Amino acid sequence: MKLFTSRDQQLPVTGSTKKDGTLWSLKERLFLGLSFDGYKQQMLRNPVNWFLFAILVVGLPLLLQRYGFGLGSVTHGSNDYPWGLVLGFGLFAMVPLSASGFLLGTTVCLFGRKDFHPIERLALLNGLLGYFFAVIYLEVDLGMPWRLPYPMVVSFGTGAVLFLVAWHVATYLSVQIAEVLPALFEWLDKPEWTYYIKRVTLGLTVAGIILSTLHQGALGALFTYAPAKIHPLWISTEFQWIHFLCSAIFAGLAMVIVSSTLIIKFLHWRCGKAFRENLDYMTIGLAKGASYAMITYLVIKLVAIAHDRNWEYLLTGWGLYYLLEIGIAVVLPMIMFAKGARDGWVGLIRVGAFITVIGIVWNRLNTSLVCFNWQMYQEIPHWKEVWLTVTLYAFYFITYRFIVYRLPIVFDWKESEK
Repeated sequence: MKLFTSRDQQLPVTGSTKKDGTLWSLKERLFLGLSFDGYKQQMLRNPVNWFLFAILVVGLPLLLQRYGFGLGSVTHGSNDYPWGLVLGFGLFAMVPLSASGFLLGTTVCLFGRKDFHPIERLALLNGLLGYFFAVIYLEVDLGMPWRLPYPMVVSFGTGAVLFLVAWHVATYLSVQIAEVLPALFEWLDKPEWTYYIKRVTLGLTVAGIILSTLHQGALGALFTYAPAKIHPLWISTEFQWIHFLCSAIFAGLAMVIVSSTLIIKFLHWRCGKAFRENLDYMTIGLAKGASYAMITYLVIKLVAIAHDRNWEYLLTGWGLYYLLEIGIAVVLPMIMFAKGARDGWVGLIRVGAFITVIGIVWNRLNTSLVCFNWQMYQEIPHWKEVWLTVTLYAFYFITYRFIVYRLPIVFDWKESEK
């Protein structure tokens, strides 16, 4: 796309009006201001599209196989290991990485930090798509999507953690859709439609805080259904909910840093002036918040070990593995965030953010798969399950890129003069 933007001064499309004063049509906006042939040429030139195509060629038949012949045809799932890679990554890892929506919404709207406004919509988009695809992953694992309302309406079990998670995720997903709609309305050249959403922005933000904190903790509480199956170092029945909540805070902040880094690197042509000029400053601010959350998380983890009297496990092989996870996934990036924020070393912060995101995925997979039934045999995911997980993430990437290419997420939309 950079080739076309360098050739045509009208590109990229950043407003409703062309250089000659006429309006961009909806078709032209969908094709990024290019003709159909030009858009097709742009797609074929991009090697990422060919890589995604290769993933989908194998992944789509596997998805059909899962629904045609059952989950057992593509996974090693069993009563011993009910939570495989699809849920371990798609639900338990993607939900904390999507916490950026309520964090930046709270920062900008509730605390009045308008200096983070250029990155707010990106954080909201991360949250929206992260939660939406977490539901997609869940449906692929469960099957029978027509029974999705069952745990929410039909089986009205108010005392069940799954009931809590289902209602909170569904409600918060609705809140996030409403928060991202202003960008869509601007792109459609209907800014007046945002009037009604702006009137309830504060209410949406407060609802997002309440719902997010509750279901982030509820995901951790879900593991207390089987406390004896998970290694004691990865579960504490009294503190599991706050472990998940606190780790979601620095996970969401790190994910915003990662996504903004990738966008400024590979989609620089799409970034607006405010986003480009303030990104380093905003990255340093996010790193400060993440480092505070990390030190809090470490203290709570230490308190949990002391409370449950699990010190002896630290001297075992599992204990060394636990310390390795804590050291690489939490302590190391925490130091990198603190050092980078103090000295203004943005590159160090960004590396630390990538490590943090990988570390969150590592922790959630350890809790749901690796350290599950630690006294029995070790489950190795089926290659089809691995490919299916990657395929669903490819759909996430395609959807994410489609929206960032078009909607005013990292740039300001110029409205037409009426």
